[in-house]
Amino acid sequence: MSVVSIPIVNKNYPMGCEDGQEGRLIELGKMVDVRAREILDKIGPLPETSLLATLCIVLADEVRNRPTPSVTDADLREILARIREIKNKIGQ
Repeated sequence: MSVVSIPIVNKNYPMGCEDGQEGRLIELGKMVDVRAREILDKIGPLPETSLLATLCIVLADEVRNRPTPSVTDADLREILARIREIKNKIGQ
């Protein structure tokens, strides 16, 4: 297990992650930092706990309202055709 320091609004938060996941965690931390700064720009200074609670609610709302990808019948036919093509190549 690795520990990465994630800066969010000028404060570092040590976070544990599996080995090899450090880069991903750093990128996610950057995204959180950007959103936190946007919130502070709109609302103004907040105590750390209020900022973190607001940030969690904003991110949860964004996740919930994210459009769900839809798969059409045409998509499924294309996938099936590709599977059959691969099956035929393997069987030769």
